[in-house]
Amino acid sequence: MNFSERMGFRPVSDVIQVDGMNDTLRNGIWNVLYAEKFGLNSFLSNYGSQHNRCEARIQAFSKSLWTNYFKRPIDKRSGYNSRILEEIRAYFFDCIWYEVYNFVEFCVDYYDLEELTAFLNSMLERELAGYRIIDGKVAPITSTEEVEAIQEAIGDNTFPGASAHMKSALDLLSDKTNPDYRNSIKESISAVESVSWKITESKSATLGAALKKLGKSHELHPALKDGFLKLYGYTSDGDGIRHAMLEESTLTQADAIYFLVSCSAFVNYLKSKIAE
Repeated sequence: MNFSERMGFRPVSDVIQVDGMNDTLRNGIWNVLYAEKFGLNSFLSNYGSQHNRCEARIQAFSKSLWTNYFKRPIDKRSGYNSRILEEIRAYFFDCIWYEVYNFVEFCVDYYDLEELTAFLNSMLERELAGYRIIDGKVAPITSTEEVEAIQEAIGDNTFPGASAHMKSALDLLSDKTNPDYRNSIKESISAVESVSWKITESKSATLGAALKKLGKSHELHPALKDGFLKLYGYTSDGDGIRHAMLEESTLTQADAIYFLVSCSAFVNYLKSKIAE
C-alpha cells in the first residue's frame, strides 16, 4: 500500500466502490468482456469453411445492442466490424459508471453464459466493487450508508484504538494481492472490544459487561442488546476469536465485509450512547 492508503487518507468509498468506479475496475470489466467475447477472432471476422461463410458475430451482437440498448438506427452503424467495436469501446470508457453496469447486464443477458458471469463476478470481487451479478442482474452487496458507517468509525478519533482496528480491518480486506479475511474480521471485532474497554475502564471487560454498564445510564432495548451480544458471541469468547468459526477455507470477502460493516455500526452506536 502507498503512503495515503497506510495513513488512512484514502476514503472508504474509494476502496469499497458503491457510488463510483475507478479506472482499475472499469478496465478489469472491459478486459473480461474482451478476453471472453470481443477479442475472439470469430467475433470480428467471418468464420466457417470457404464455401460456408458466416457473418462475424459482432453483427448479430451489435444489431441487438443498437436496437435494444443504444436504441439507435442500426443502419447508422459503421460498415466495418472493427469500427463497430471501436464505437462500443468508446461508449464503455466514456459512459457514467452506473451505465457500465447497465452494459454488463445487457451482455450477460445476451450471452446467458454462467462462465462469463463467474469471470465478471471474480473481477468485481477482486476490485472490491459493491456489486455482484446475481440471476443476470447487477445487485448491491454493500450500500452507501454502510460505507459511510465504516468511514465514520475509521475517521472518528474519539476512541483512537477502535479507529486503528477498523482501519487495519479495511487494509487487510482491501489487499489486492493477498486479502486476509480472517484477520480482517479479528480486527473488526477488536474495535468493538476496544470501545467496550473504554466504557468499562477495564481491559478485562467483555462486551456484555460494557452493555450492562451502559444500560444503567442509557436505556437499551432488550432485543437490540441481545442482538449485539449474539453477534459478538458468534465470533468471540474470553480467549478471543473462535477458531472453529474462522477456519480460513470457509471465509469469504462477503464475511469480512459483513463484519466490517456490522462492527463499524456497532462502534458508532456505542460512541453515540456515551456522548448522550
